[in-house]
Amino acid sequence: MESITNTLRDSKAARWTALGVVAFTMLCGYYLTDVMAPLKPLLEKELLWNSAEYGFFTSAYGWFNVFLLMLLWGGIILDKMGVRFTGVMAASIMVIGTAIKYWAISTHAMDGHVLLGMKEQVVVAGLGFATFGVGVEVAGITVSKIIVKWFKGKEMALAMGLEMATARLGTALAMTTSIPIARALHGVSKPILVCLIMLCIGLISFIVYTFMDKKLDKSVEAAGLSISSEEEESFRMKDILFIVKNRGWWYIAILCVLFYSAVFPFIKYATDLMVNKFHVDQELAGIIPGLLPFGTILLTPFFGNLYDRKGKGATIMIIGAILLIFVHAMYSIPFLNATPIAIFLIIILGIGFSLVPSAMWPSVPKIIPEKQLGTAYALIFLIQNIGLSLVPLLIGWVLNKYCITGTRMLDGVAVSNYNYTLPMLIFTCFGVLALIFAFLLKAEDKKKGYGLELPNIKQ
Repeated sequence: MESITNTLRDSKAARWTALGVVAFTMLCGYYLTDVMAPLKPLLEKELLWNSAEYGFFTSAYGWFNVFLLMLLWGGIILDKMGVRFTGVMAASIMVIGTAIKYWAISTHAMDGHVLLGMKEQVVVAGLGFATFGVGVEVAGITVSKIIVKWFKGKEMALAMGLEMATARLGTALAMTTSIPIARALHGVSKPILVCLIMLCIGLISFIVYTFMDKKLDKSVEAAGLSISSEEEESFRMKDILFIVKNRGWWYIAILCVLFYSAVFPFIKYATDLMVNKFHVDQELAGIIPGLLPFGTILLTPFFGNLYDRKGKGATIMIIGAILLIFVHAMYSIPFLNATPIAIFLIIILGIGFSLVPSAMWPSVPKIIPEKQLGTAYALIFLIQNIGLSLVPLLIGWVLNKYCITGTRMLDGVAVSNYNYTLPMLIFTCFGVLALIFAFLLKAEDKKKGYGLELPNIKQ
C-alpha cells in the first residue's frame, strides 16, 4: 500500500509504539523457547534425563506445527481472521503450553511411569512444549504481518530487525539467567515458572496492541482507502498453490530451514558444548552462548536498516551463510579448545545470525502479494519447524550413541561427558547447504527481478 499522509501508520510514534508492544510479547515467547537449554546437566542430575530424552523433549517444539500442520492452519486463520484475533489466540496458546510444561517438570506425580516407551514426565513436558510451539510460531507470523501492515514502504527491514533483536533479548535472558534462577529458587522447574508469569504479561501486552490495530483500520477507512489488500480479502485455498509454485519462495524457505537448523538446535546444546569441549564452569557456561543473542540485538537492526536504505538483501544472506560455515567448522576441530576461541566464534556466529534474518524476512513481501503473506510466512515457518523438530532429535541421538567419552561428577551425581566434534560437523553441513540456496536465491532474483538487491524504502 502506498504511503498516505493521514493514516495512523504515518505517525512515527504510533507505528514504533505498536512495534514495541508486539515485540515484547515475542521477547516473552523466546525466553521460554530457550530457557531449558542451559539446564541440560541439571535435568540429568535432578530428573535423571539422558541426552536422548533431552533431544526428544527439545524436538517437541515442532511436533504439532509439523505433523498436524498447525502452522499452516494458523496462517490461514491469520489471512481470514486478521492479526487481532490470531495474535490473542496465539499468545493464549503460549500460556497454556507453558503451564503444562511447568506442571510436568515440577511434579513428582509421574515418577516411575512410562509413556510411549519413555519417561512419562519427558513426554508430558514435550506435549506442553509442543503446545507452546504452536502459539509462539503463529505469534511470529502474526507479528511479521503486523510489521508489514504498519511499515510497508517505510522502515520495514529495520522494524523487522528491531523486533527480532527484542525477541533475541529473550533468548539472551534465557541463556544467562536460567541457571541462576534454578539455583536461587532451588529447582530446575523454577525458570519455567518465571516464563509463565512473563507470558501472562505478554498476553496482556498483545491485547493492548489490538486497540491500536483497530485505530489503524479506522484511520485507513477515514482516509477513504481500502484495507482489502491486508486483511479483508478472503483467503482462497488456491493461494497455497500460488505460493508453492514460486521458486523464489522455495529458495527462501529452504535457506530458512537450513540456516535456523544450524543455529537454534546449536543453542540448545551450546552450554553443554562449553562444559565438555572448553571446560567452562557449569555455573558460567550459559553466559558464552548468551553472547550470541546480545550481538544480534545490535546488529540485526543495523543490517535491516542497511537493507532498507542500500538494498543487497541476497548478498547479505550469502555473507551470513559463509560466517555460519566458518564458525561450526572451527568448533568441530578437536584441539581448538581455548575459552577465548569459544567466545570469538560465538561473536562471529552472532554476526551471521544477524545478517541472514535481517534480509530474509523482509524479502518475502517482495516475492509474495500482501494478502497471501500470512500463509506464505506460515508455510516457511512450517518448513523451518521440520528442521527444529528433527535436528535436536538427531543431535541428541548422535551424542548418546557415538559421543559419550566418560563421566564427570556434578553436585555429587555422575553425568556423561561428550565429544561434540560430530555434531558440529553436522551443523557445518547445514551451513554449506544454506550457502548454496542463498546463491540460488540471488540468481532467481536476477532472473525474475524481485528487487531483493534494491532498497526497501521508497524514494
